[in-house]
Amino acid sequence: MTAQDAEELDVEEALAVANNRPVRGPDGPRSSRATPTTGQADAPRAKDHSHHRATSWPEARATAERAARSVGRRAPVSVTLDKALGLVLAAALTALTDLPSFDTSAMDGWAVAGPGPWEVREDGVLAGHADPRRLTDGEAVRIATGARIPPDTTAVLRSEHGRTDDKGRLHPTRDLAHGQDIRPRGQECRIGDQLLPLGTQITPAALGLAAAAGYDTVSVLPRPRVELLVLGDELLTEGLPREGLIRDALGPMLPSWLRALGAEVTAVRRLGDDADALYRAVKKSSADLVVTTGGTAAGPVDHVHPILRRVGAELLVDGVKVRPGHPMLLARIKQDQHLVGLPGNPLAAVSGLFTLAEPLLRTLAGRPAPEPFAMPLREAVHGHPYDTRLVPVSLRGDDAVPLHYNGPAMLRGIATADALAVVPPGGARPGQELELLDLPWATAGIQVCFT
Repeated sequence: MTAQDAEELDVEEALAVANNRPVRGPDGPRSSRATPTTGQADAPRAKDHSHHRATSWPEARATAERAARSVGRRAPVSVTLDKALGLVLAAALTALTDLPSFDTSAMDGWAVAGPGPWEVREDGVLAGHADPRRLTDGEAVRIATGARIPPDTTAVLRSEHGRTDDKGRLHPTRDLAHGQDIRPRGQECRIGDQLLPLGTQITPAALGLAAAAGYDTVSVLPRPRVELLVLGDELLTEGLPREGLIRDALGPMLPSWLRALGAEVTAVRRLGDDADALYRAVKKSSADLVVTTGGTAAGPVDHVHPILRRVGAELLVDGVKVRPGHPMLLARIKQDQHLVGLPGNPLAAVSGLFTLAEPLLRTLAGRPAPEPFAMPLREAVHGHPYDTRLVPVSLRGDDAVPLHYNGPAMLRGIATADALAVVPPGGARPGQELELLDLPWATAGIQVCFT
């Protein structure tokens, strides 16, 4: 029986115990209560001990954040603006120039001096042209938006607010205030003003502001580097499943997901069920985070725990009270290096990403925790008797709609989901508000999301 089978069986057993009915094992029903020969309760199985040691879902996420903070402040790097999206400022962004850096026209029209009517000069003033000629009282000149204001200009008269008479003189068609439609130098900021504080996550608008303020590069915290190790001899990389082999869903899925969470994926290695290869890969990795898939249970080819002991790692989380994905783990390999062991089932691996990898990567990157939000359920959701459940939902109006196909091995539900609902032990009723975890592409395309 695989670790994934065990997880599904654990859910059935827990529900059976909660409802006082027999447990069905792989060979038929098993008693969930007493043995007929002794009248005593069955001896606890190894997986029961494992579940007893498991960390609650909220504490597991908090542990991952603490693990990242224990690394200390990471050295900032300087990157060009085109590579800065999604990163976090390691120093405050201060203006390198006044904005605007000279008086500019806010509209297309005429720059005018003194009261009208005005004689219109034959030349014009365009954006990008330096030092336009001075205006004298009673004089006007055509001007474009963004162009430098000629000296002694009183105001800018918009094109739609002026007319010319048969002698070519310009008349206003409405009142004109002094300084109207002129953007004065320093209106937005003065040189040295703080524009964005340290710790700001860089958005497209922040990139535009940095460029306008004179920056070619910015100082940021680097992306956490992640190495992905895909385990399992049963995995195919192409074609249809055959002869007991299955297609690998995690190799194609996880790198993009990790990038969407702000990581730089430095390598994806397929190691099969080779313990020595796994040991060498972990020992040689220089990544901030090593992510493994599968092999986190105690079966004959589940090598993650033995390898962690072999490299002297400190186990911080060994199982989490969450479904799917409870056999996930978090370990500290070195002071500045961690390993997240994900279950091998696809949706269980997603659960592990959100539980352990997301808070660790976010904290390493210096990004703020997302503001919690909740929505009411349109339909009831069954819960595990003791553990948190993460259930894919779609957002429809003011409701979260639970999606089907949400078993540990299934991706059909989450492929169309907007979020994951955090279902407490025991389940949730219709109309009950549940915490939601946003999927990173729910509000932006995957290629836009900080890749």
